[in-house]
Amino acid sequence: MSIIANIIWIIFGGLVTAIGWCLAGIVFSITIIGIPLGRQCFKMASLTLAPFGKTIVCGGGAPSLIANIFWLILAGLPMAVSYAVLGVLYCITVIGIPIGLQCLKMAKLSLLPFGAQVM
Repeated sequence: MSIIANIIWIIFGGLVTAIGWCLAGIVFSITIIGIPLGRQCFKMASLTLAPFGKTIVCGGGAPSLIANIFWLILAGLPMAVSYAVLGVLYCITVIGIPIGLQCLKMAKLSLLPFGAQVM
């Protein structure tokens, strides 16, 4: 079932969003300082491409906490809010609940990506 849901997801916007995340990752990876941010963008691209059937495992230590604080201030909060609002809007209808749950999963990862693993 997750394969069918991922195919539908890719057709209706997942591919475009994943390409956007990859382009952002490439732009961030141009400088040495931006490489950690680029890695997180590539992590978001992998989740955005096929979110059904994947889970997010949070972890990490003090370095991840410090990096997440900077990420939260610079980019994480607006992305997480937009994904959360989109997820709630999708969950209003019965048909949109699976998509809304995936948007909420992406909101969790976009809020604190450092130290998280997509499995």
